[in-house]
Amino acid sequence: MDLRQLQYFMCLYEEGNVTRAARRLNVVQPALSMQIAKLEAEFGEKLFERSPQGMIPTAAGRTMFRLFLPILRDIAAAKQEIGNLAGRISGQVSIGLIASVTQSVLSRTIEIFSNQYPSVELSVADGYTATFVEQVTSGQLDIAVINRPRKRLALETTDILNEEMVLVSGADRPPPLPDAVRLSDLAQFRLVIPSKRHGLRAVLEQAAEAQGIDLKPQLEIDTLISIAELVARTDWVTVLPSIAVHRGLADGTLRATPIVEPTIVRTLAWLHHPRRPLSLAAVRFMETMNERLIEAARPGAHLDAARAPAESHQAE
Repeated sequence: MDLRQLQYFMCLYEEGNVTRAARRLNVVQPALSMQIAKLEAEFGEKLFERSPQGMIPTAAGRTMFRLFLPILRDIAAAKQEIGNLAGRISGQVSIGLIASVTQSVLSRTIEIFSNQYPSVELSVADGYTATFVEQVTSGQLDIAVINRPRKRLALETTDILNEEMVLVSGADRPPPLPDAVRLSDLAQFRLVIPSKRHGLRAVLEQAAEAQGIDLKPQLEIDTLISIAELVARTDWVTVLPSIAVHRGLADGTLRATPIVEPTIVRTLAWLHHPRRPLSLAAVRFMETMNERLIEAARPGAHLDAARAPAESHQAE
């Protein structure tokens, strides 16, 4: 078994199709099939089953992928770090981001980072906190931004910021909401919030449980953009961190009302594996995104964002 065979296996596993995998590897299909056959002969196990849907990994294939993925990532990271000694930051970084981050600062972060480090390849996935914990553990992701849970994780977490969650309503919603609402007041509203598989829902449930309150939303939606659109057009309300709806706050279609008694705070944190040193490229990406998140979360940030287009137009 050699490194090339492992790379061929990983590519076929990810693509699920011999033609696509061979094209990605820039080899002919028989060469790819031959290397997979050699691996199967060496391990004495069939790694894939051919089906109309493509190449389906067997139990042995899935186990091999899980075990060898972090090893190949470590080799790639070592190559990156040695290359970085010459002062040029390069390599690949696989990142997981929860939806409230992708919808708020991802595009601006990538714009800034790519201009500064054009030789770094980024792979970004969105999803749930629980999923990212599994993927960082298995080596599928290098780093991830999560809603930090109360229970202690076996992985390394680095806090980014604490952010209060707010009651979000349409700007023209009748009747107007008070200056602040209590958590217990939510029962009087048509409430739409993420489902229980969502990290933000876990934060809400923890706060409600501590107050002896049973959250009973009339509607559950996990897509935060869809929640924001519904709230902006109707009398539904939601509870989300300001970062998740900062565009609606900036353009005036949404309004945020503080929640008191108690305040509900979520903690954004980076997640990575303690046994896999972070590459310099990953560290630089984390620093860039931290700056954007802290900027977006500061009080009045949505007002600045709303002013910027107007000021730019006046300058023209």
